[in-house]
Amino acid sequence: MVATGRRSIPVGCRGGGCGICKISVISGHYIAAKMSRACISEEEERNGTVLACRITPVTDLSIRVIGKLARCLSR
Repeated sequence: MVATGRRSIPVGCRGGGCGICKISVISGHYIAAKMSRACISEEEERNGTVLACRITPVTDLSIRVIGKLARCLSR
């Protein structure tokens, strides 16, 4: 977020159903809530791809924005 000058991740529905806040967590620890399998597969979740609206960071996170969110932040 520092690199983009933003303080937070844009979110859509805030309930894990739209997938707009899909990110890849590169490093750090978080607690994940239930996510829609229409947006995130079990394999993606195991590999650190999550919905930002459905995780709570426990430590600082390094993330990579992907999907719809990447297009939103590049404007």
